[in-house]
Amino acid sequence: MGNSDALILPVPPEPFALIVGDAMQRGSADALETALRHMGLRPERVDDGPSGAGALIAPPRFRLRFGAASVLAGRAADAALDAADPDHPSTSLLAASLPRDWRQGGHCWMFVPESDDDPAMSTEPPTRMREFFKMMVLLIDLFDASHIFWSPARLWSDAQQFRGSIAEMLTSGMPPVLHLIAFRRREDAAGASMGTRGLALFAGQELEARIPGGWTVAEMVRRLSRLALDMMLNGPVRGTRTMRGLEAGEWIDLLPQTAAGGQRSTVVVEFGTDH
Repeated sequence: MGNSDALILPVPPEPFALIVGDAMQRGSADALETALRHMGLRPERVDDGPSGAGALIAPPRFRLRFGAASVLAGRAADAALDAADPDHPSTSLLAASLPRDWRQGGHCWMFVPESDDDPAMSTEPPTRMREFFKMMVLLIDLFDASHIFWSPARLWSDAQQFRGSIAEMLTSGMPPVLHLIAFRRREDAAGASMGTRGLALFAGQELEARIPGGWTVAEMVRRLSRLALDMMLNGPVRGTRTMRGLEAGEWIDLLPQTAAGGQRSTVVVEFGTDH
């Protein structure tokens, strides 16, 4: 009932990067500014940005606006390229193979959201986030982008698939879990486990679960993505819960863990069966 975005989008925008097509990559600063203006993004050139955003973006830098959303944009600087390195162990890829020259010759553009202190531009958080995601769709189209890096999850994915998923979210209200949340498999002395990264942006918590013997990564992703979607739509897990799983006779225990300062940061997930 009511605004379907009220729970899934009341979060601050985050930086993201695009690997742009050859036509935009070869364009001059004037040609880029003209293309951005024709897309309705009201570009203006800036020397730097707040909070050191200029360290992530090489000149020329542009400020782009769409409704109440404002981002600084330009070719990614070395610091941004290092943070998005697909070969780094902490980076995830969703069915995406980046071109070998992804960090060469200005192929990668960085977009850093700004906070808007202008009272005339202030809107409710869900409205700002809708405009931010709409801007992302416009930029993917304008730059003919092949890949997108979503920084909260440190996740590279196919730009056109991301575009389609975001467009569907803006229509139906169902967030594209696999494009916004990374699912990471880990090994330690206690065995294999899987956790999420990026879910805390939307729900204030991450998920962590041991992988039962014989289960595949795909089976774990199916279950954790279902839980992640539930949290994105309905909010964090506030207390211990037991719920039925995907298969007959399967049960799931959700155990929220309280971090320092009383903040809930992780939900431990345990799988069991009637057997």
